[in-house]
Amino acid sequence: MGAPDIIKQHLIDPEICIRCNTCEDTCPIDAITHDDRNYVVRADVCNGCGACLGPCPTGAIDNWRTMLKSEAYPIEAQLLWDELPASLPLPADAGIDTAPDPASPPQTGQKPQTQQVEASRHTSPKAPWSAAHPYVNLHGVRAPVTATVAGNYRLTADDASSDVHHIVLDFGQHFFPVLEGQAIGIVPPGTDANGKPHYIRMYSIASPRDGERPGYNNLALTVKRVEQDHEGQPVRGVASNFLCDLARGDEVRVVGPFGTTFLMPNHREASVMMICTGTGSAPMRAMTEHMRRNVEQFDGRRLLFFGARNARELPYFGPLMKLPPSFLDIHLAFSRDPGQPRRYVQDAIREAGARVAALLNDPHGHVYICGLKGMEDGVLAAFAEVCASAGLAWGELEAAMKTEGRLHIETY
Repeated sequence: MGAPDIIKQHLIDPEICIRCNTCEDTCPIDAITHDDRNYVVRADVCNGCGACLGPCPTGAIDNWRTMLKSEAYPIEAQLLWDELPASLPLPADAGIDTAPDPASPPQTGQKPQTQQVEASRHTSPKAPWSAAHPYVNLHGVRAPVTATVAGNYRLTADDASSDVHHIVLDFGQHFFPVLEGQAIGIVPPGTDANGKPHYIRMYSIASPRDGERPGYNNLALTVKRVEQDHEGQPVRGVASNFLCDLARGDEVRVVGPFGTTFLMPNHREASVMMICTGTGSAPMRAMTEHMRRNVEQFDGRRLLFFGARNARELPYFGPLMKLPPSFLDIHLAFSRDPGQPRRYVQDAIREAGARVAALLNDPHGHVYICGLKGMEDGVLAAFAEVCASAGLAWGELEAAMKTEGRLHIETY
């Protein structure tokens, strides 16, 4: 008899998965599926290409088990998991070394690490070469860190349809270093309809690395109260309403930080183009504020394309208007401004075509896109148009920027 078939089964950790659908969107062979609770990998389809690893914001996707093919965990079992099962030793007659699998998840007390893998169809995101080193997964869902609310301020006008808040969390003596472009996970209190603890919800950090208040161990979030779903049906967002209703002195359980790629460049020559809508402004605010505080360290250009329904719905509108054009070239796009035609960020990009094309063609130019997924295709199409007008090939530029860690897209 020959040795039994051995596979390295790819698994998703349900404890730290935030159900963002990134892995399923990224998988080139449809090996990943989900129900209303868990995301799982089909062992009989997955080929280990790694396309899903880099884009995962939490590292939940990067878990493996070396095991007998006949004993692979079926989809039906994975959908019921609340945590990953422990690694099991292979039988002695399996014909391979039964030492602990180096690709297995870390044991309790160890910190999981995310990794980036190149795949044939998808280019994994890369951090800029000059980005600072990020800390990730310092606190997991089994041992979250407690932060205290230092402030909670409404950003949009009282009569605006969007209730967006700027929330400052203080970490006291806890070690919780973050960078612009990273995110944290919030653990909402209580349980869901099935009596299970709520999943973590992830929010981008809206403050620079040295804190919302310089020198303090705190950070800020930009949170929109969710009161309806994408179809306009009434729904109460568990984490968003919890956060927006917090008062000064309240405590919040936090996990993370997360994110290794959506990071800003730190070399002097870098130019940055930021494109966002709504709460997608959070990482852009963090980057802008870091550059403002350290403006003597950056010689490059800074462009911001910011979309909202109107000025009353646009987070940080007042502070933005106080920044001089010499520091930040601001282009606002309002889609529901009374008496005005609808205008979106891609329209503003076309109008500023010469400046956009110049930054895209700059080997030190970096682009960050964050907001609703519906904006992504329009923005990329606008890039193609402005490049064509400038005699540039957007397809070649796009590929080079991805390879060099200069094009970053986070849409939801």
